[in-house]
Amino acid sequence: MDIILLERIEKLGTIGDVVTVKDGYARNFLLPQNKALRANEANKKVFEANRERLEKENAEKRSEAEKQGEKVDGTEIVLIRASSNAGQLYGSVNVRDIVAGLADKGHEIDKKQVIMGSPIKTIGMHEVTIALHPEVHVTAKANVARSEDEAELQSQGVDVLAQMFEEEQREIEEAAEANRVDPTLEPGEIPSELFEDGVEPQPEGEAVEAAAEDASDDAEKSDEA
Repeated sequence: MDIILLERIEKLGTIGDVVTVKDGYARNFLLPQNKALRANEANKKVFEANRERLEKENAEKRSEAEKQGEKVDGTEIVLIRASSNAGQLYGSVNVRDIVAGLADKGHEIDKKQVIMGSPIKTIGMHEVTIALHPEVHVTAKANVARSEDEAELQSQGVDVLAQMFEEEQREIEEAAEANRVDPTLEPGEIPSELFEDGVEPQPEGEAVEAAAEDASDDAEKSDEA
């Protein structure tokens, strides 16, 4: 379907452009929201008669959006969520969470203005686009963390997930070091530091012979007595 744009539409064009779009996109979105007109002769005349007014109104809306954008751009909202040790959220952060977080900061944003490719499912700092006007897009920051302390670290630029991974790796390496076997030992030989009271255990055969000799010595001493 051929349409006349009444405002700038990303990847389509700007005010007054005649473009071709899929029928469903025009009927279900562009036409009902007064973003476009069907490109017939009657509508072309109507648009040309109102072009100056439409362009002036758009400029005013853009100016208001730019002023609002100066306040919203860079705003950081903290969202405390439970997650696994790997940082995967038990749930997700969606558009409504972003709108509520911005409202807490004093910014009234419509959920239709929040652009998220998909819900946030991991802890960390995430950028979210806010479309205040077709020509004015700003960025808010969603600081998703498991605690206020963790959120503060992330706000300071610390990669909490990377830090968690490094700590786990260090613990694994320390445990491996503590349990490392001396490569100079013979098979079955016990490290000397594990001997009790510094007495080295004898092989089973030698221990039996030593016990027999001790018993024999005790018997001889008894006979002499």
